[in-house]
Amino acid sequence: MLKPQRLRSGDRIAIVAPASPFAREEFDKGVAELAQLGFEPVFEESVFARHAGYLSGEGTVRAQAFLRAWTDPSVKALIAVRGGYGSIHLLPHFAGVDLRRTPKAFIGYSDLTTVLTYLTTSCGIVSFHGPMLDRRLSRGIAAYDRGSFLRALSEAEPAGELATSNLETLRSGEAAGPLIGGTLAQLVASLGTPYAVRPPDGHVLFLEDTGERPYKLDRMLTQLRLAGVLAKASAIVLGEFVECDEPRGEPSARGVLANLLRDFEGPVVYGFPSGHTAHPLVTLPFGVRARVVAHAHPRLIIEEAAVE
Repeated sequence: MLKPQRLRSGDRIAIVAPASPFAREEFDKGVAELAQLGFEPVFEESVFARHAGYLSGEGTVRAQAFLRAWTDPSVKALIAVRGGYGSIHLLPHFAGVDLRRTPKAFIGYSDLTTVLTYLTTSCGIVSFHGPMLDRRLSRGIAAYDRGSFLRALSEAEPAGELATSNLETLRSGEAAGPLIGGTLAQLVASLGTPYAVRPPDGHVLFLEDTGERPYKLDRMLTQLRLAGVLAKASAIVLGEFVECDEPRGEPSARGVLANLLRDFEGPVVYGFPSGHTAHPLVTLPFGVRARVVAHAHPRLIIEEAAVE
């Protein structure tokens, strides 16, 4: 697994838009936050392109902008503006491109799960399930956890223990393995394609989503089980699943997921605030070794995600 070089003050971070359009105000505030962190945000004018009403430019435009940033030796990391939809259009353009020649950090979540999974499970490059500009960096520390963001990207040492007051144990135990995952709907959508998620045996599976009714969560998690993904997992870390409960509260996302995973052999924790979360988003590096401790005080213990 290739780890990117750690980020230093003054490093250039390329802003890319692989998915949906965004509000310019959110973009500008996110750029300002990156600058405040000590980095130099850079972007092409194509980042503002629009296509079909729901995409940030045609697929070729978005893919080429991503690849130019990825292969630019002056760029040390890439970060997405927002999710939505469209990242899947980039993957066919990556065919024949050796992304391992210039490994660097890519940061995003939601629809960007598609790219994160490709980088990590197909290319063997550590990626980062972390805040994007839109409604995260643009809103400062109220919307993203600055400490975990900087530790994961800027320090060549273990991120250490990640624990939050909302994290709870659904199935107790301890297990460790490479951390893989992202938004549940995106992982399921990859199945049956050349870019299907293919996690290694013994992985720690992180799953999160938003706005999906409980029966849909059942359908998608069942599909992952039937595809053999759950059987390869040593532990499961669940996000908050915001706005996934039925309007009257029952059934709840938590209740449905707990029931579906009642026979899972490893530890299961619920409520980790990464991705779609009502709390400041915690950055998780995918591809690195993570240990799940699921007892009275559940937590994740993460190894270093960057190197000198």
